[in-house]
Amino acid sequence: MKMCGTGIDIIEVKRIKRSLEKNERLMHRIFTNEEIDYCNSKKNKWQHFAVRFAAKEAVIKALGNRAVDLKNISINNKKNGQPKVILDGILKSFQNRLVVSLSHCKDYAVAQAILIK
Repeated sequence: MKMCGTGIDIIEVKRIKRSLEKNERLMHRIFTNEEIDYCNSKKNKWQHFAVRFAAKEAVIKALGNRAVDLKNISINNKKNGQPKVILDGILKSFQNRLVVSLSHCKDYAVAQAILIK
């Protein structure tokens, strides 16, 4: 497979926590209901919110910094736990061409997205 776009993003977990605690409507502008339910079910939910935010930013970069609504990008998991990107709207044509890798610790979350031909 040939790569035709890549993106990476890193964010401080506390920055996401502060932003989302301060403005709950922001959470619903960035994340889908499925993402919110998933993150809220986790012990360290802010790490999961942060890594999904980083993944959305990485996807945008891999796609060439298109102006998109973050809710048109959803980061879910396959049954084996591997992250998968679900795209909606005008991005749907890229659905099967994107792969992501996520990682987080107490303080930071990082994600990489690769767009393949």
